[in-house]
Amino acid sequence: MEITGRLVADAAVRTTKTEKKVIGFTIVINDSYRPKNGDRVKITTYIECSYWLNPGIAENLQKGTLVELFGRMEAGAYTNKDGKAVGTLNFHTEKIKLLGKATASGTERIDSKATNKQTANGAEDDDLPF
Repeated sequence: MEITGRLVADAAVRTTKTEKKVIGFTIVINDSYRPKNGDRVKITTYIECSYWLNPGIAENLQKGTLVELFGRMEAGAYTNKDGKAVGTLNFHTEKIKLLGKATASGTERIDSKATNKQTANGAEDDDLPF
């Protein structure tokens, strides 16, 4: 599955009890639709994401960055302190594609060939066979 969204805050790297590094971040996806006899309705969805493969990519995952993620979605739920059930969406990311960074004037596209940045799997662009 693939999803595209914008980071709502800088990604955070944490270390598990078994000394593995995981990146945690949240993306927002904005969508809208127009019912037959109504005004446009906007839908905003926040998705919690995790990525285990290359913690070095976290420096590129800053607030406002547009990303395309490949992986699998998992729905969950918890009970908050008020006793209400709260639903969650979690995306277990297997691959990250950086599409653009937020700037004061809009979105700046990222050209990984020109900048020779690392890809989400850790290989340099010149090392890739395609």
